[in-house]
Amino acid sequence: MFEKVLFPTDFSEYAQKTLECIGEIPGIKELVLLHIVDATHPSKHGWTHGPHIENTKILMDEKKEYLDSLGLKVITKVDVITEGEVYREILRTAENEKVSLIVMGARGKSQIKDLLLGGVSTKVVRHAKTNLLIMRYKLVEDLEGVKHEKFCPMIFSKVLIPTDFSEFAVETISFVKNIKDIKEIDLLNVVSKGETEEEIEENVNEAKKSLDDIKGDLGRAGFMVKDHVRVGNIPEEIISTAEDEDISLIAISPHGKGWFKELLVGSTTCAVVRRANRPVLVVRAK
Repeated sequence: MFEKVLFPTDFSEYAQKTLECIGEIPGIKELVLLHIVDATHPSKHGWTHGPHIENTKILMDEKKEYLDSLGLKVITKVDVITEGEVYREILRTAENEKVSLIVMGARGKSQIKDLLLGGVSTKVVRHAKTNLLIMRYKLVEDLEGVKHEKFCPMIFSKVLIPTDFSEFAVETISFVKNIKDIKEIDLLNVVSKGETEEEIEENVNEAKKSLDDIKGDLGRAGFMVKDHVRVGNIPEEIISTAEDEDISLIAISPHGKGWFKELLVGSTTCAVVRRANRPVLVVRAK
């Protein structure tokens, strides 16, 4: 399913936690480990980035040794950019290497602690042409301060698929059906329109019927399936359902019925990716 994966790293603690989950990705055989040296701005010592590059190579060798121990074929790439933006280099590498998945942590070394999603990750979400997995980690408070607790293993064990019954949503469900390791699928439709209680109730009943058809199809394919219909704000209901059901992964299409026009300017998908406390797989179905 995801045989060749691209993992851009900035060597932050968050990136290290993400790296430790790489082996949980179904079907992974090859990993492209990428670090981008942003030389578009002067360093503390002027325009000299040599020490950074040399240190990066040492760190990359250390990460490669760990990944080799997982039985993966590893390609390491250190790219230096003197113009442009980091996210564009990530997307260029993904296209050139023909990867089937990009994996990124939600935060990076340079991001303010309270930001919900790093700037580079946000731009990759909006512009990537391949599947994208944004990793999230539980925050655990202990005597030494806040630490990150991994959601893996079993990232793909219990997947929430929000659907608006559009063609894009249908393709996402078909895609997820082929992912190994999934034990349970939770389907969700959020009713966000209705002028009267009667109209809302009618929309809810129609959603239940549509979900029941999808549930039957997935059940015949061997999956445990639960379905949910909620009324309210779409991103908020997706996120709260993921929490209530203790979901291990949210799988969502970047397009949808009524979502397409919003794709690059704060869509439902972007809102979920930015605010969810669970890993999110953005499925770029053909």
